[in-house]
Parts: sequence; structure tokens; C-alpha cells
Amino acid sequence: MNVLSMQNIKKAFGETEVLKDISLSVNKGEVVSIIGPSGSGKSTLLRCATFLETVDDGIISYMGDNATYKNDAGRLMYKKDLNKFRRVFGLVFQNFNLFPHYSVLKNIMDAPVSVLKREKEEVREECLALLDKMGLKDKADAYPCELSGGQQQRVSIVRALAMKPDILFFDEPTSALDPELTGEVLKVIKQLADEKMTMVIVTHEMSFARAVSDRVIFMDNGFIIEEGKPEEVFGNTQNERTKQFLKNYNN
Repeated sequence: MNVLSMQNIKKAFGETEVLKDISLSVNKGEVVSIIGPSGSGKSTLLRCATFLETVDDGIISYMGDNATYKNDAGRLMYKKDLNKFRRVFGLVFQNFNLFPHYSVLKNIMDAPVSVLKREKEEVREECLALLDKMGLKDKADAYPCELSGGQQQRVSIVRALAMKPDILFFDEPTSALDPELTGEVLKVIKQLADEKMTMVIVTHEMSFARAVSDRVIFMDNGFIIEEGKPEEVFGNTQNERTKQFLKNYNN
């Protein structure tokens, strides 16, 4: 089943076309990595998928339900209640986006309690269990400023998981981290992949993308240039642009 489908997506900022007729779908339990040079449209695609940016054209659907549609005049419209779609996905940003004045536990519990209106004690137990799973149980009462970058990113992953999403989006989850801390975050994402969490990961960690993905998408200049299994894209690409891009990576 398609958790996410994006058909013929277009997005421009002023005169600059950033996404040029992009179509992709993500199946339940699938891990899709999106790679490509800076400015290729990868992060914009994620921001469009999560409604942080509005698309100029194209259909976005979650779990077979369209979030965008064409009205009688042929104009693209968004459905009024996007919150039901927002509950389908979680988003992990590159710069953590934790509330600095909330403890770790409050950061994680806030949305399930206030948005989903769930029972506080039940949420608390679930969140503590998630923190334990991520090796952060002793940090429940700490504040973000007291954590390393890697710990903050793991907390933001827990915060996304606490909403029980059907799909998780990662936008360059390790780009703000040094190599040592990068490893601990990638280990968590790998663990989620092993548990068949549906994920879309924009990343510049090529060896990680190769190891963890079911499918790799290579974007350049607002287009999907190539997509396929990791061994095809990394090991046997016939596409000159992909070859040129991957030549800059040693792994």
C-alpha cells in the first residue's frame, strides 16, 4: 500500500523552478533515501510533502487520500482539514527544533497530549520507554542545552515517533553533527529501518543510504534523474550525471 504518493509536483520560488514535474510513491515499510547535489530540490520536496511549502501543481496523497485536488476551474487546492494528513507523518529536521524551555520529556509528550488529546500518564510511560530504547532514559528531565547534538537529534526522533506516524521524514538528519555523533543518530535510523518503519531520508551520507535503503532516488536540478535499488544506483548506474555525482564520494 502507498503511504505517500506525489504526482507531477511542481514548485517555483519566483522565477526559479525548484521542482519540475516530480512523481514518487513510498510503500508501507519501505525506506527511501533521496540523494543529490545541494540545490537539487531534495529538501523542498520534503517540505512540500509535509505541507511546510505549498506546491504550485500536482497531487499529494497519504494512505490513498488526496490532500490536494483540482477545483472546477482547474486550480490546485488543498483540502481544508490538513491536520488529519499531518497525523500520518513525522518530520525530523537537521537542526533539531526542540523547545529550549521544555525538558526532554515535555518536548516529547507535548504533541501527543495537546494535539492527539491522549491520556497524560499513558503518554508519559510510552515516551519514557522510547527514550530508554534510544539510550536516553536518564535524560528525561534534562533540557536541550544540556545535551550533545547527537542526543538532541535522538530526542527529536523520539518526539516524532511519539505521535505514532505511519511515515517518518528526515531532512539531512546528521548535517549539523560531527562524525562521531553522526554515527549514533544513523544507528537509531538503521534500527528503525530494521523494524520496518516507513521512512524517507534526505541525506548526504552515501554509505548509509546504500546500507539502509530499499530504494534510492537521485535528484538534480529539480528532476528525479534516477531511482532504483541501492546496488543499482551506487554499484551499477548507467547514468552519467549520477556517476559524476557519486565520483565525489569515496565510499
